[in-house]
Amino acid sequence: MKLNRFIIAFLIGCNLNAQSFDKVKLDSLFSLIDSKKKGMGSISISKDGKEIYKNTIGYIDFDTKIKSGSNTKYRIGSITKTFTATLIMQLVEEKKLKLETLLSDFFPDVPNAHKITVEHLLRHRSGIYNLTEDKDFRTWMMIPQTRAQMMARVIKSKPQFEPDQDAKYSNTNYLLLSYILEDLEGKTYQEVLHSKIIVPCNLKNTYYGGKINPKKNEAYSYVMNSNWQIQPETDMTVPIGAGAIVASPRDLTIFYHNLFAGKLVSKRSLLEMTTIVGHYGMGLVQFPYDYKKSLGHSGGIDGFQSMTLYVPDEQLSISYLSNGVVLSLNEILVAALDIYFDREYELPKFSPALKLTADELNPYLGTYKNQEFPFEITIKKEDAVLIVSAKDGPTFPVVSYEKDKFKSDQAGVKIQFLLKNNEMLLQLGGKKAIFKRE
Repeated sequence: MKLNRFIIAFLIGCNLNAQSFDKVKLDSLFSLIDSKKKGMGSISISKDGKEIYKNTIGYIDFDTKIKSGSNTKYRIGSITKTFTATLIMQLVEEKKLKLETLLSDFFPDVPNAHKITVEHLLRHRSGIYNLTEDKDFRTWMMIPQTRAQMMARVIKSKPQFEPDQDAKYSNTNYLLLSYILEDLEGKTYQEVLHSKIIVPCNLKNTYYGGKINPKKNEAYSYVMNSNWQIQPETDMTVPIGAGAIVASPRDLTIFYHNLFAGKLVSKRSLLEMTTIVGHYGMGLVQFPYDYKKSLGHSGGIDGFQSMTLYVPDEQLSISYLSNGVVLSLNEILVAALDIYFDREYELPKFSPALKLTADELNPYLGTYKNQEFPFEITIKKEDAVLIVSAKDGPTFPVVSYEKDKFKSDQAGVKIQFLLKNNEMLLQLGGKKAIFKRE
């Protein structure tokens, strides 16, 4: 999730009035990704609420070779937060809740609950610790959890900052919003979601997730090692309204179109949701896109990654859901947008990695800084693998493709080491920056 939030800012488009696009080239892009085993997933592009492009590559079950289709359902991770924020704003409109309502009205034992409002939760300004960053998270994420178990973890956690003094992404915020929603409606999150969004929007392939079942056209998730390897499944009692929804990309474009068309919340509520404070709206994030206001959300759960983007002025909606990522989701989406808007774009060339020994990696190791960036990058090694680690950010391996040059297709990152200058050139999407080794 951190990685998606970091590089989505490089989504740069060109002609937002384009009415036609090169579908053959877009098909070629996904055929190439599929044939080179650089990803699996489905994309849907809609204009004015009507689907104008769709494609799907890969398998929902690699072992049995069940292929994905346009109605395949994927775990969408944190895109769920857009649904949850919408449901909360509906409660506000129904006068069952206020944005100023204190968390202490529901959960007084949570640290700083008497200072935290519903709006703070929606905007990630509560300071509440992110439970998915807990050091023991992987020991219990696959086991069904009760509300009491989850709340016990929240209550014993230490605040990261005073409420409304900063903004930091925390899944715990939306877990608590889910519980508030259930208490006020007297129903489960699943029931509220179904009656207040799924039915009104006529979403045929969206629901609260459970154990994955390929017979229901649900995709397993994978990571690429020597081949696609299936990933563990988070039990959906863990994320609830922070990340438990399963959907098809077409359904997500329908949902976003309905949301921005005023069919789910009022104009006033939508304005609240789309107002960005400290990088976050309410269940939405703003993406720079050719000087047009573009909003949406990304998601990541198990081996799934997802992204849905909406350009309100153009009524353009794009959703890409993946159950196997090698080439980064960001790079795929940027490529799709470049092709759609008829920008100059060359299909990627995938060259085999160079093999280096552990000793040959030593000249690259160290900590690198750039004064314009609020983080440092550490280059380390694990055996004969070079590892990139950004402080308070992602950690990922890179492979050598030319002398002193490394890349991660999954992260969408290229690195060139300028050893004589003790520098590192980092390329992320269309941006480049020089980092100096300390």
